[in-house]
Amino acid sequence: MLASRVPNPFDHPDWIFEIKWDGYRAIAEVERQSVRLYSRNNLSLKERFASIVQALAGLGHDAVLDGEVVVLDREGKAQFQLLQNYRTREGVLTYYVFDLLYLDGHDLRELPLLRRKELLAGIAADVPGLKLSEHIAEHGTAFFDAVAQRQVEGIVAKLATSRYVAGQRTRAWLKIKTHMRQQAVIGGFTIERGSRRRLGALLLGVYRGKDLTYIGHTGTGFDQRTLAGVRERLEPLIQENCPFKPRPKPNAAVRWVKPELVCEVSFSCWTSDGSMRHPSFKGMRDDVPAVTVHREDEDAS
Repeated sequence: MLASRVPNPFDHPDWIFEIKWDGYRAIAEVERQSVRLYSRNNLSLKERFASIVQALAGLGHDAVLDGEVVVLDREGKAQFQLLQNYRTREGVLTYYVFDLLYLDGHDLRELPLLRRKELLAGIAADVPGLKLSEHIAEHGTAFFDAVAQRQVEGIVAKLATSRYVAGQRTRAWLKIKTHMRQQAVIGGFTIERGSRRRLGALLLGVYRGKDLTYIGHTGTGFDQRTLAGVRERLEPLIQENCPFKPRPKPNAAVRWVKPELVCEVSFSCWTSDGSMRHPSFKGMRDDVPAVTVHREDEDAS
């Protein structure tokens, strides 16, 4: 189930509000003899996050859970770059669960959200590696302000009586972000110069129909390890042809690449020509197929 984007928080007695976790959305299918953990695009996360799979194996129930895989820093804040670099084992890997679709032979998707969350709390509260994504009722505006002060990505508003509608973006779940974020396809990079020997900036785009449309470039937000890793992954994708339509006019020499890798950036706003202003690299999105990346326009209706 996917959330529609709205620009502003609100208060309402029929709604609950949760933190929007900065990680990988993941579905867990747990049976007595096996566990599947996969992204919303059906990419397996089982090997990458083996400790979570092991924790789910001890759940003691047949269940299907919805949640977000994150890595928490020392302050308990989810950090997307720590998730990217989790092979270093820095931070605490955690599966925040916020919904329960199936339990011990019963399809729960038609039940009201609050009832599903009650059942979820009954089976997942004491499982190591899992945390319940807690919520508050009614007071979304104050909750959003508190989240923004902590520089968290945003909140999700959910209608307390809503049923679970798999694979659809509905108005029963709404996401409100504290700052703008965008997934983007990497279509090229500028040739290294100065102290940035391995990589200058990434040229980014989104799909509009079948065409990859340029939305700007970013050369900030990298640490040296990430910079080297991204450059290494781009090397085998280098090609002669520009993947963007129309062809952009960057201010430095460019190497074009096959548009297969996806990253996520934060930025201040969209410009009048459809580019991101001041984009900053947040991390790679290996859980997102490139062809599914489109511009996240705000839906304020």
